[in-house]
Amino acid sequence: MKTIKLLLVFALSATLFTSCYTEEININDNDPAISLNQLLQSYDLWYVDINATQGYGETPFLQIAFTLSFDNGRMYANNNLVGLGSQGNGFGVQIGNYDAYDMILDVNHTVDGFESFDVFQIDNNTIELYNPFNDTSYFLDGYQRSNFDYDFVFYDNIHYFLQEYEAWEKVYTSEFGALNEFDNENYLQFLSGGNDSTFRSSQDVNVNNPNNIYWDYTGFYGVGDITGNMYLKTLTLDYDFFDNEFFELSVIDDGRIELFHANSGTVYEFEGRGYIAYYRSSDTQGRITETTEMPKKRKQKLPKVDNPRNNTRS
Repeated sequence: MKTIKLLLVFALSATLFTSCYTEEININDNDPAISLNQLLQSYDLWYVDINATQGYGETPFLQIAFTLSFDNGRMYANNNLVGLGSQGNGFGVQIGNYDAYDMILDVNHTVDGFESFDVFQIDNNTIELYNPFNDTSYFLDGYQRSNFDYDFVFYDNIHYFLQEYEAWEKVYTSEFGALNEFDNENYLQFLSGGNDSTFRSSQDVNVNNPNNIYWDYTGFYGVGDITGNMYLKTLTLDYDFFDNEFFELSVIDDGRIELFHANSGTVYEFEGRGYIAYYRSSDTQGRITETTEMPKKRKQKLPKVDNPRNNTRS
């Protein structure tokens, strides 16, 4: 996440399909026709608008990515919010290679293997990637790095940021504030995978390896918005045995958060332990390995809908 907040307004919207299949496309009416490869490289970043997805299938590397970038046959992605805007000079990490021709995009992903998409230009900075093999369309919005609001993406998806560490360790408790039950909690964990609303807490102390933490409690959590302040969130932890704990959540940096406990007036700071990189890599023998057993998957906030796109390859 960039430490200097961008002032530009970043608008994301679900865009309905409107264009027809062509082999040459125009950025605008005054530009000469350009190839698909030129179009893909005309923007530094393509934001994956996951909520605009049409269809019931899933393409794994698109479900995990916040942005994609295309550079002379190399494909990059920002899969993590930690380091967003700085990792890979803002492009993220290379996740595979691609070939673009005749409005078809062929991708060889490092782990997920081969995928092929029909590409449709929706407007000047929106494209549709239609996967005919699972009948699902993803919509990508193009931006240059200079006008891409990394901070908006970070805070709009902040619950994924909480999941990017194996544990959060309490490193500071303010001297002011009333005594309360949460004073005893020293570690938090926000789980990814099948249920993005599950957290765990522990009263262990001074645990060097997050894998050795004994988790005392498992419950549900929720992250909410605060009207008029994009950079401040609410965090609710559902403790059945002593009711919910409600906090104001703010991010200090990519590895440290502040929780203001509303009922007691106490301020806590937690540091992330065990960073989880949500991309795949090779081991020393060249075998592909995943960095986590339960990889993050972005989920649509809106219900899935039928895809009206016709499959021309069937």
